[in-house]
Amino acid sequence: MHVPELAWPTTAAQARAEQDRLRPLVRTTGSLPAPLRTVAGLDVAYGGDDRLAAAVVVLDADTLAPVDQATAVGVAAFDYVPGLFAFRELPALLAALAALSTVPDVLVCDGHGLAHPRRFGLACHLGVLLDRPTIGIAKTPLSGRYEPPDPRRGAGSALLADGEVVGRALRTRDGVKPVYVSVGHRLDLDAACALALRLTPRYRLPETTRRADRLCRDALAAAG
Repeated sequence: MHVPELAWPTTAAQARAEQDRLRPLVRTTGSLPAPLRTVAGLDVAYGGDDRLAAAVVVLDADTLAPVDQATAVGVAAFDYVPGLFAFRELPALLAALAALSTVPDVLVCDGHGLAHPRRFGLACHLGVLLDRPTIGIAKTPLSGRYEPPDPRRGAGSALLADGEVVGRALRTRDGVKPVYVSVGHRLDLDAACALALRLTPRYRLPETTRRADRLCRDALAAAG
């Protein structure tokens, strides 16, 4: 998969300026590709001294069987600064994506898109850089408030920040706490939630995240 070569910011001011430059490029409309053939999950595991391993797992959209995967091991590319977390992980994630032999139809990040304090989380950043349909499915909310959705699978409630809908708390299992879905790029929120439900036939978290999480942890352990 082709990924762009980037000049990476070294200060928080530069990183915020880069977010400000790219944020207007986010597209919050679009439907799932038809036919939808492949979906990629992305995740990062951390070790000591800012070591990390990024993983991408590509699944068949119908069977959720893995069809491709890649990892990249390195160190965090940026200091930890609230609101700028994507800058730590993106170079390693892009390296893993570049190592794929397939081009996924949709990218699913273990994190947020618009549901971010600066309205430009990892899923937005990655989606804009690659111009690919991208969503974020997070385990915990980062920005905004919501009313608990109905306990049945498929129920959702708006995630609101400053009066704006930035995502949705979505119940993927009956009676289990929701996940937090937000648009990254080139898909609307309904499409993002439909995909989240398609990826969660058995568990709260999507199969994309579950498999990418396992792969990046294994890669980090193997690297010592």
